[in-house]
Amino acid sequence: MDRPRLLTRRHTLGLGAAAAGSLLLPGCSRGRSDEPAPAGPAKFATGNEGGVYAVYGAGLAKLVTEQTGVQMTPVMTEGSVENLRMLAAGRADIGFSLSDSALDAWEGTPGTAFKSGALKRFEALARTYDNYVHVVVPTSSQIETLADLDGKIVSVGPVNSGTRVVANRILQTAGIRVIPKTLGLEEAVKGLVDRVTNSQKGIDALIWSGGLPTKPILDLQKTIGFKLVDIGTTAEEIASKRFGGYVLSSIPPSVYQLSTSVPTLAVPNYLLARKNLSDAWAWWTLSTMFRRQADLMAIHPEAGSLDARSAIATMPIPLHPAAERWYKENHV
Repeated sequence: MDRPRLLTRRHTLGLGAAAAGSLLLPGCSRGRSDEPAPAGPAKFATGNEGGVYAVYGAGLAKLVTEQTGVQMTPVMTEGSVENLRMLAAGRADIGFSLSDSALDAWEGTPGTAFKSGALKRFEALARTYDNYVHVVVPTSSQIETLADLDGKIVSVGPVNSGTRVVANRILQTAGIRVIPKTLGLEEAVKGLVDRVTNSQKGIDALIWSGGLPTKPILDLQKTIGFKLVDIGTTAEEIASKRFGGYVLSSIPPSVYQLSTSVPTLAVPNYLLARKNLSDAWAWWTLSTMFRRQADLMAIHPEAGSLDARSAIATMPIPLHPAAERWYKENHV
C-alpha cells in the first residue's frame, strides 16, 4: 500500500492548479537574497532522543542556522503534546506535532490533554511526513494480535507525547486493557530486550508513532529481533470515524527487514510555529526545508517525503502568513 496523501489547499489559496513543477529543485538555491534575516535566535521543539523528530529537527535547525547566520537551537522534548504547550506558552518558536494532537489542541477536544479549552496559539508551516504506528514485540513473543496485548505490560509513549495520544485511542477502540508504561523510545526498546533475557523484567510490547525507519526500533533486528503486530482492523475503524488525518496504511517489509507488509495507522506530521512568530523565521525555516532538501535527506530519509503540493495540507490549522506567501511565490 502506498503512503497516504491528503488533499492540498491550493484552491483555498486561490491558485487553482498552478504548476508546482516551477518550484526550484532542492539544494539549487540559497533562498531570496532580499528576504531579511531573523532578528534574533530561535528554539525548535523536536522530540524524543533517538526518534525521527529529534534527528530531523536537529538537522533542519542546523541547516536553517547555516542559511540565516542566526542560531536556531533544537530542544528535545517528550513529543507533540509538550511541543504544542511550548509553542502556546512562547517557550519554543518552531515545533513538530502529529496532526491528531494539533487538532485536539486547536479544538480543546474533551477527554484529551487539551480538554480544558482550545489552545489556538500556533500556526502551520507545512505537513512534512507521515508517522506510522508501530506495535513492536520480540520475535520470540507469543503475541500475534492486538487482542493478545490484553493484560500485558505495554509502553504507550511518554506522558506528553503524540504516541501516547494515538496509543490510547487504539487500545480504547479495540477494548483492550494493558498495564501502561509511559517510557521514552530508547527506554522502551531496552525494556523489550530486558524481557527477552529475563521474563520478570522489562515490558511485553511497545507502541510507538514514528517515521520510517525509526532507528532504535530498526536496531532491534541486530539483537533480539522483532515483529510488528497487525492493527489494520482497529486502524480502519479509527480512520473512518475521526477527522484528524488518520489514514489506514501499512509499513513496507523492506523498512525493517520483515517478511510481509504490516497494516497500521498513519498520521501526518505538521511543522508548526508559535503565534506571531516573525515572518523572517517562518519564511527561512520553510524555504530551507525545501531548498536544502537533499542535505536534509542525508540526515534522515523521511525528508524525502516532503512535497510542496501536499505540504500545504494542514487544515484546519491555518498557515503562517509568511508560509502562505512562500507557497504562493513558488506557485504551489
